[in-house]
Amino acid sequence: MRKANNDSMSPPRAMTPGAGGREPPAGPMRHHAPLNPPSTLYFIKKSTLIRLYVYSLCAISYLRNVSLPRIRVNFNFPKRPLVKLKAAVNVKLRTSMLYSDFRWLVKALEQLFVVAKCVVCVARRRTYGWVTLVLLLQYCSFSEGKRDDDLHIGGIFPMEGEGGWQGGQACKPAAELALADVNARSDLLSGFKLLLHSNDSKCEPGLGASVMYNLLYNPPQKLLLLAGCSTVCTTVAEAAKMWNLMVLCYGASSPALSDRARFPTLFRTHPSATVHNPTRIKLMQKFGWSRIAILQQAEEVFISTVEDLEAHCKKTGIEIVTRQSFLSDPSDAVRNLRRQDARVIVGLFYVVAARRVLCEVYKHKLYGKSYVWFFIGWYEDNWFETNLEREGVDCTAEQMREAAEGHLTTEALMWNQNANQTTISGMTSEDFRSRLNEALREAGYDIDREKFPEGYQEAPLAYDAVWAVALAFNKTMEKLQKSGLSLKNFTYTNKKIADDIYEAINSTSFLGVSGLVAFSSQGDRIALTQIEQLYDNHYVKLGYYDTQADNLTWLERERWVGGKVPPDRTVVVNELRTVSLPLFACMTALCIAGILAAIALIVFNIMHRHRRVIQWSHPACNTVMLCGCCVCFGSAIALGVDGRWVLPQHFSGLCAARAWLLAMGFSMAYGAMFTKVWRVHRHTTKPKVESKKRMHGWKLYTMVGGLLIVDVAILTAWQIRDPLQRRVEIFPLEAPRHHDDDVHIRPELEHCESEHNAVWLGVMYGYKGLVLVFGLFLAYETRSVKVRSINDSRYVGMSIYNVVVLCLITAPVTLVIASQQDAAFAFVSLAIVFCCFLSMALIFIPKVIEVIRHPTERAESGRGSGSGSAPADEERYRELVKENEELQKLIAQKEERIRVLKQKLAEREAAAADGVTQGTGGGVIADMATATSDYGTSTNYTRSSRASVSDLDFSESYL
Repeated sequence: MRKANNDSMSPPRAMTPGAGGREPPAGPMRHHAPLNPPSTLYFIKKSTLIRLYVYSLCAISYLRNVSLPRIRVNFNFPKRPLVKLKAAVNVKLRTSMLYSDFRWLVKALEQLFVVAKCVVCVARRRTYGWVTLVLLLQYCSFSEGKRDDDLHIGGIFPMEGEGGWQGGQACKPAAELALADVNARSDLLSGFKLLLHSNDSKCEPGLGASVMYNLLYNPPQKLLLLAGCSTVCTTVAEAAKMWNLMVLCYGASSPALSDRARFPTLFRTHPSATVHNPTRIKLMQKFGWSRIAILQQAEEVFISTVEDLEAHCKKTGIEIVTRQSFLSDPSDAVRNLRRQDARVIVGLFYVVAARRVLCEVYKHKLYGKSYVWFFIGWYEDNWFETNLEREGVDCTAEQMREAAEGHLTTEALMWNQNANQTTISGMTSEDFRSRLNEALREAGYDIDREKFPEGYQEAPLAYDAVWAVALAFNKTMEKLQKSGLSLKNFTYTNKKIADDIYEAINSTSFLGVSGLVAFSSQGDRIALTQIEQLYDNHYVKLGYYDTQADNLTWLERERWVGGKVPPDRTVVVNELRTVSLPLFACMTALCIAGILAAIALIVFNIMHRHRRVIQWSHPACNTVMLCGCCVCFGSAIALGVDGRWVLPQHFSGLCAARAWLLAMGFSMAYGAMFTKVWRVHRHTTKPKVESKKRMHGWKLYTMVGGLLIVDVAILTAWQIRDPLQRRVEIFPLEAPRHHDDDVHIRPELEHCESEHNAVWLGVMYGYKGLVLVFGLFLAYETRSVKVRSINDSRYVGMSIYNVVVLCLITAPVTLVIASQQDAAFAFVSLAIVFCCFLSMALIFIPKVIEVIRHPTERAESGRGSGSGSAPADEERYRELVKENEELQKLIAQKEERIRVLKQKLAEREAAAADGVTQGTGGGVIADMATATSDYGTSTNYTRSSRASVSDLDFSESYL
């Protein structure tokens, strides 16, 4: 297995063995015990001089990379301390340019010398010569075909210059410290070493482009570019895509770099200036602000930031009431904010302009308990009271402090705030700070007097940038090994490996000295943002926001002038009156219990439909009634659903659902009971023969269906001609719960009404009232009637009484208390629940008790209150009834035949009186024979009946 070459790297100062780190190897690698040297003739016979030379070259190269220290020379020592630091660090970290230019010549001479020495030693039979040859031959299989193990990246650091950001003065040493730590890890970039080739861009775009071209067109080939300064990063990243090169910026905050279409290969560990916007949006959502104003200075960085803020506000539904900008004088812009009644204001400007803005804020009284200002967090702590006279600010320091009291600031964090948290490098952020300070001291910077070089705050970003590159390369190597490739196969035209590197960087996430390092889809650093508030002339940390995890860590330290959160608008706050949540929960629970009970009774009704106690109560009507109860329970739940859960544009659908559910459920439940009472009434008023006829199921369904058809007709006409809509009832203004002269509450209540609501309610109530009154009349008329075929008629009558009484009370009372949402909902829902539960209990509890007491059917008593019979007995009963009907038909036929015979007999007797006895006697005998034969044909059906015996007796007596 190939091992990384770490012998030339100095160990990190903070990564001692006791601190969880490890020391790099200090000497050559240990090998297996040397073998016994073979004889000289063996090598002469088995190895040629060329093969021996090749083996020697491979082994020497391997041993030199493992154990022999590299010599690094840098003869350029300019006067600036930073360049001295560069020379000092290069001696420890990477190969100098001089060694790189002559290393192939030195390698060749070294190999020739060692081979010659080994051959001479072998010729003189010296032991250590044999040992050297054995070691060379032992490692030849590992070193054969070995390639350059260095992975090269380019660095563009702004070190010097007249203007711009010279952050490379601190960022470059931090990057070189990261290279040392990465190369000291054996589990990272196994078999390879990461090297950095860099030059100065002076934060000038043209010079930065020249440095990039020199890095690309001079060997060795670079895999990635590190860059700093926004203007240089813009130029480099826009051009690097032509070479399929990834660009990682450690110091660029311009929002323009977030354009993925323009910079498809750019990533940056420096947070964008727009990183504050998600934090501002989160704070607005936390404090309930949905209406803001923006005040900005007319500079490119602030314009881009405001555009991004507007996009976030649009996405989250936050209204931007006004956007004011200024170039140098903010007085008119601040005056317009007051005219627009702005309460929550985001200010984006440099610190000099910020002082002018704050003075105008004091003059126009846009501060105090009714206003909130967001400022940028990178101002100095006492920015609002310094340089006032020099800049011509027409306010005193005391006035500025009064106007600044309570404002909020947001600032991206560049150092891990947890000083004791171990990062991926094995160090804490404080350990890294100590190492960086020591390196800067050696370079001549007076760190002890807090004279830091430029870019000191961004140094952790450069350190973590190198670690992000190393982790991405490591992940790419693992992916390429599966296809037999390596990072050494990368070329500027190889888009496949470039895409793999892009995916690896895009998915990189680790804990660095600057905090959690991760990238968004635009390649921006996802960093924590610190939130502070000024009160008592001091900034106090309120919390941190993690954009990636959408996690706001709030310390609950905020204080507001006036003691409460300022509102985002003035005077009136609309408050929707809704049904009390505990009341709605209780009624919903009762309705759900009623629905479950109705379903259980439906199952009971179907399972025991063959038993007479169920069969004689019209199970079809019972099932329809239970389904209607379920619909009524659902309508009770719908009555409690209001604007808390339903949007105004969907409220009309809720109104229609309430009306249809209540009307249809009432017709099904009450219609089934009405059908039973009507059947009992018909049974008592119609002739006995018709009353014994069995009523078919379709007739019962027809009656309920007729009621439903009337409901559908009325509701459809209502819905088409004058649909129910959401109407808001507005009540007089009320005082707020907490005293505040700037806020009032306007209560609102939702109603379901149409334009001609009274007319439609009159039609519906009139139709339902007629059905109720008629049902009440039928129930009263049949109160003492007992019909065997409808065994629960008395209970049905009691249920009708209950429904009529509650409906007659509930309907008018609801119209009176409609403006009291809790009382109206409780009254109507309780009436529905009570009617349904009582009806189900009256009709089904006696049946359930009967079935429980008598699990099997038994013979009925003489009063006809039997509980039922087994299925076999029921079948036998139906057969006997059918046979009885047939026998009755035969009896009627025989009686008719006897009547005819008696008539003929009377005629014969009259004829005999006239002397015609002989002829008539033969006719009578013939007729009797015919009657006997007719009777004989029916003996098969009447052998055991009374009718058969009487016929025989009559014939014998006649004969």
